[in-house]
Formats: sequence, C-alpha cells, structure tokens
Amino acid sequence: MPVLPWLLLVVLCRCGGLACPEGCRCPLESRVVSCTHGQLREIPQGIPRDTRVLYLDSNEITGLPDGALRELRQLRELYLSDNLIENISLAAFGELGSRLQLLDLSNNRLRQLGPAEAASALRAKMRLYGNPWHCGCSLQKLLEALPMEAETLEDVVCASAAREEYAGQPFALLLNTGIDFCSVQQRTTDVAMLVTMFCWFTVLIAYVLYYVQRNQAETRRHLEYLKSLPIKQPSPEEEEMEEDTLSTIL
Repeated sequence: MPVLPWLLLVVLCRCGGLACPEGCRCPLESRVVSCTHGQLREIPQGIPRDTRVLYLDSNEITGLPDGALRELRQLRELYLSDNLIENISLAAFGELGSRLQLLDLSNNRLRQLGPAEAASALRAKMRLYGNPWHCGCSLQKLLEALPMEAETLEDVVCASAAREEYAGQPFALLLNTGIDFCSVQQRTTDVAMLVTMFCWFTVLIAYVLYYVQRNQAETRRHLEYLKSLPIKQPSPEEEEMEEDTLSTIL
C-alpha cells in the first residue's frame, strides 16, 4: 500500500477529523459525538474539533474546568444531563460565545450557578431542572440573564431558600407572585448593618461611661487623700519670725 494515504490518515486523526475518545462514538461526517453511558468522570480528550453536537450525558462527570471546550469552536449543542456536577463556571463556555445554542445541565447536583455576569456572552438555551437549587438573589439574576426554555424554567424547583416556606416551590412561581429575592437579601443586609452599627455604638457608649466613672473615682480618691493629710501648726519661733517680717515690711 502506498505511504501517502497512511500519512493523510495520520494527519486527519491528529487534526480531529477522524479521532474519537475512548467510550465515545463518532459517526463519520455526522459531526455528532456520543459519549452517553461512557463511564466518564471528566471531559474526554481528543474530541474531534469539528464536533457540532456533543453528548456527555449519563456519566459520572463532577465538573467542567475552564478551557475544557476551547478547541470545539463549532460546538452548537452540549448535553451534560444525568451527571454528578456540583460546581460549574459559566466562564467555561465563554469561548464558545454566541455559537452554543443549547446547554443541558439537568439532573445534576447544582445548587448555584454564576455569577450572572459570566452569562453575558452566553446565548444558549439552558436546561436546569432536576438540580437541588438554592433559591436566592444570585439564581434570580442568572435566570433573568439567560435565555431559558419556558417549559424547563417551570421545573426549576427550590431545594432550599432563605425562608423555609419557599423550599419545594417552583422558582418561577415564586417570582410570578412578586417575590424579589434580591430585595429580600438587601433588606437582610441592611438589618445586619444596622445591628452591627448598634453594637458598635453600644460598645462606644459603654467605654465612655466606664472612662468617666473611672476618672470620677480617681478624683474622689485623690481628694480624700488630701483631706486625710495632717495640718501642720506653726511653732512659736516661726510665728515670731513671721511677725518680725511683717513689721519690717510695714
């Protein structure tokens, strides 16, 4: 067999055209890579660079480090559902920019996702249901910044929240009733600041009172000491000398 076809095959594999990670399936010319049920614990290396749809669902992936998708510049859909992801940074998707159209993070272990500023360059529709979300201001800002699918937003349920009665409630339903988690957080912060200022003011007043009382006690002790000193009576010689001095002056 000629050497040239083999060289071309090696070049294609290295460029990502025919490469496929272990545990994944990469049908030729489909630009779809399926790693579903691949027993993966992290994003695999060697994913073809021209991949447009990537299935990483139903694995044991716990996180997505920054730069893990740097080479996949043509990626349009990413499925990460049914994994063990607890923390994820939206900055990891920043390199994809507006090209990513769908991001499925459903049925993981996410409690928070943010900050919302990192989602400014992300235009993908998000699937976030099936996670133990902590409902607060950060999640509210995030959902307001992301182009969520309407049918999946209703399934974002609060596993915990600032108030116990919100737990188990759909987040969208709470927002529709007029609850503003950011204003609640602001009020809580204001109350905490007022309490802190009151404590400092109380400590300051207590110190001033202590200082005044201490000075008064020391002054009283000093006066009592002066009163306790004996008064020395002048001797006859001293009295005579004083009279002579007075007569001389006159």
